[in-house]
Amino acid sequence: MFESIFAQVDENNIVTNVAVVTKEFLEANPDRYTGRWVETSGAAIGFTYIEETKEFRQPQPFPSWTWVNEAWTPPVPYPIDIQNYRWSESALDWIEV
Repeated sequence: MFESIFAQVDENNIVTNVAVVTKEFLEANPDRYTGRWVETSGAAIGFTYIEETKEFRQPQPFPSWTWVNEAWTPPVPYPIDIQNYRWSESALDWIEV
């Protein structure tokens, strides 16, 4: 019996709790582990469980970013140079810091 990571998801499929236990222990303790639990390899509280693909998605960092190839992607790529940048949602662009 090996321990696994399980995520408790609410009615909106948002992760509300994470536990590292064996599946047998989880199932043997329904009073302690109430609600719906899904096995995962790396979900965290606040992630969303996507039922259709059985994946966990981290929270969207900004409203303008879209989910592409299993990652949140900005509408403008990060500049490739030696400067440091931060995302500006109001400008919808990277701002040098």
